[in-house]
Amino acid sequence: MNQQYNKFQEVSSRTIKIGVSLLFAVVAIGTTGFHLIENWNVLDSLYMTIITISTVGFKEVGSAPLSQEGKIFTMGLIITSLGSLAYVGSNMARFIFDGELANYIKTYRVDKKIAELKNHVIIVGYGRNGEQAAMELEEHGVDFVIVDKRDNVISRVSESDKLLYIKGDATHEDILEQAQIKNARALIATTPNDADNVFVVLTARSMNPGLTVISRASELESQMKLKRAGATNVIMPERIGGQRMAKLVHQPDVVEFVEYILLQKTQDVNLEELPCKKLAQRFVGKSIAELKVREISGANIIGLKISDARYVFNPSPKIVLSRNDQLFVLGNPEQIHNLQMWMETEE
Repeated sequence: MNQQYNKFQEVSSRTIKIGVSLLFAVVAIGTTGFHLIENWNVLDSLYMTIITISTVGFKEVGSAPLSQEGKIFTMGLIITSLGSLAYVGSNMARFIFDGELANYIKTYRVDKKIAELKNHVIIVGYGRNGEQAAMELEEHGVDFVIVDKRDNVISRVSESDKLLYIKGDATHEDILEQAQIKNARALIATTPNDADNVFVVLTARSMNPGLTVISRASELESQMKLKRAGATNVIMPERIGGQRMAKLVHQPDVVEFVEYILLQKTQDVNLEELPCKKLAQRFVGKSIAELKVREISGANIIGLKISDARYVFNPSPKIVLSRNDQLFVLGNPEQIHNLQMWMETEE
């Protein structure tokens, strides 16, 4: 569970234990006191103690009034019991009115949703890069959980009802287990510290060997370390930013065109990956030309990944397809959907 949830459990459990202990102590002291002072039996002493601390105002036990010592003891018992009840009541009121109870309920719900996650993405670090990655995943309907150890970041993330989060250090296995790493499809490490990212990648790779791990790197020498640690891809934001700025000088329209395809928010055109795992038997061993992509769907195949080995740009229509290949298709959502259906349908 989240540390906030554990902290609430610890505080509330301690408060309840103290409150119950005080209640039993007051009852025990009251019963013993009445038994010794008024010489009542245990049941009558217990009865008198209960009606005293509950302030119900019933008549005293027996026909004779309380002795002077009994009256003094009763007043002390009332004051003590009221103090105990005030302590428990004030703590419970603080949980409710200070928002701790609401935070507990919200954290419990978040943890419950995280426990049910499958095929999701774990984002480690919620800085500028992590937040941008979260926005992109949310836009494409991909489930994700944020892991960050900074109080101010978690406080900001928890304000959203949509975001799932865990406060903790992702270099620790128990935190990644809580993030359901064994059921995850990918992990994105975006912390500004390269050493932290290396430890995160190492831990994640050891816990889920088949996981796609993408890491940020600030220094060039960290790139190879992250690769050796098990990162599938390493991204250097500063390097990419510099390259983009340079290309905007001598190829501005090319950059804007590519960004329009990859980052545009309209439904005019998409660049999508279409795996051939479900390729219909009638197309296995056939050429791209025999798919009749343009004729059937209106989309265009602009690239091909052959058996996870190499990329082919603007592939020849004569290239033969297999179920280990992956197509890169350009078109609007309807065209791409029609092509996918055509590729997977047997006549």
